[in-house]
Parts: sequence; structure tokens; C-alpha cells
Amino acid sequence: MTADAPANAAAAGTYRGLFDLTGRVALVTGGAGILGHRFAAALADFGAAVAVVDLDGSAAEALAADLNSRFGTPTLAVACDVSQPDLVAAMAARVEAELGPADILLNNAASKSDDPAAFFATPEDYDLETWRQVMAVNLDGLFLVAQKIGAGMAERGRGSIIQTASIYGLLAPDQRIYEGSDYEGRPINTPPVYSASKAGVIGLTRHLAAQWAPRGVRVNALVPGGVESGQNETFKQRYAARVPLGRMARADEMPGAVIFLASDASSYVTGQALAVDGGLSAW
Repeated sequence: MTADAPANAAAAGTYRGLFDLTGRVALVTGGAGILGHRFAAALADFGAAVAVVDLDGSAAEALAADLNSRFGTPTLAVACDVSQPDLVAAMAARVEAELGPADILLNNAASKSDDPAAFFATPEDYDLETWRQVMAVNLDGLFLVAQKIGAGMAERGRGSIIQTASIYGLLAPDQRIYEGSDYEGRPINTPPVYSASKAGVIGLTRHLAAQWAPRGVRVNALVPGGVESGQNETFKQRYAARVPLGRMARADEMPGAVIFLASDASSYVTGQALAVDGGLSAW
């Protein structure tokens, strides 16, 4: 079976409309987070009805109300722990009942566990319980949401799934940049569980892309490089020295790639890990 090209992409001589998401339903997990709320806003700005799904229900409610006010598109907030299969099923059912079947899934939820000190521990001292807590969201939860929403897309014969990975799912972190670095006053590093979980996101993305392509569902990974979000100057300068563009990313430089992958502009793109990293992975 071969998936048909989207009708919008067949309009000869017109291209602006390829990015139009009017009439589509987008579901964003981790929707109230640093990148998530920008992704949700971009999708709403391009016309999609947006379900903001987040562990923090109050933050999701506030964002959904703001998006509706700013863009006039239908919105919905759903509190959900994506690591729990029954809660994922309930969330998916509510989104479909109130907004309609999802055309776009931005699988973006991630966790640093409930203990930052344990999350940033060295490989020699890493606690298995912390490892499992992070994996339960970053990989298990991502699979559970993709499984539930993607199954519906496959039945309907259309859909775009975008899964947030990281440059450290492709590359090992250079530990030298962490000397003297901190995040919001706390010494930081990139722990092994983060790299492993994000590499798993890319592997799962490629598997699902091949599995569901004949049924009209595209699956791609967004691979952000380092984004400015509270790191100290030492970290920013050392990281920037590793990047051809010479700086960290701004959070508002990520949504453009999401709109491309969500829309008919990328109708022949699936199974890809799109690095938005200032050229870091080119070196």
C-alpha cells in the first residue's frame, strides 16, 4: 500500500498554503514547558486547534486560555502524566471528544526527575531509581503517547508526529564545557540517562516512521542544540565555542522547524532527525 500525497501539496503553483494548519488538531505534550509553550503558540498561529498537555494542569490551563485569546483558535488544556497508560488513554479520548482526532502530535514531554541533584549525578554514582524515573517519561511516556495517538492516525490514513530529541541523542557531550558551568545556580552536566533517552527517541522515531509510512503517518524527530534558558555565562561561552554559528540557540528558533514538519511543506519527509543546532553536529 502506498500513502497518497496530501491534497494541499498538489495545488500547482502555490506554496504559502503548504504551511497552513487551519482545520487541523495539534496535541503538544510538555506543552507548558520552555519549548512546549512556543511550539503550541506557533501551531495555533498557523491555524491549528491546540491541546496543551502537561503534568502541570494549572500552567496548561493558563497557556490554553492565552492561545485562544491571542489566535482565536480552539484550545484545550489537559493535565496528564504521560508515563501512566491509563492517563494517556483518558487524555487522548478527551482531546478527540472536545477538539477532534489529532492530525499533529508534538511528543515533547520530558523529565529531569523530582531530584535535580540525583539527575545531575556522575555515571559512577547514578541511581537506578532516578534513571527509571527519567526514562519513564522521556522514552516510555513518549512511546505511550505515540502508540495511542499514532494508532488513530494510522486508522484514518494521515498524520504527522514530531518527537523532541536532543543533539545529545546524536553526539556525546563535551564534558569540558561543564567546568565552572551552572544552571540557575546549580552545577550541571549532561547525565547518561539524558543521552540514552534522547538516542532512544531518535531510534523509536525511525522505527515508527517505517512502520506507519504506508498508512499515511509521518514521524520525525526535532533535534535541538543547546538552548539559552538560565545557564551562566561560563557555560554559554564554552558551548558557543563548539558551534559554527558561535552561540546557543534562542527558544524561538525552534518552532519554525516544528511548523515545517507538522505541515504539508514536509509531505515527503519522514524518519528524519532534523538538527537545529547551529551547525554543532557538522563538526
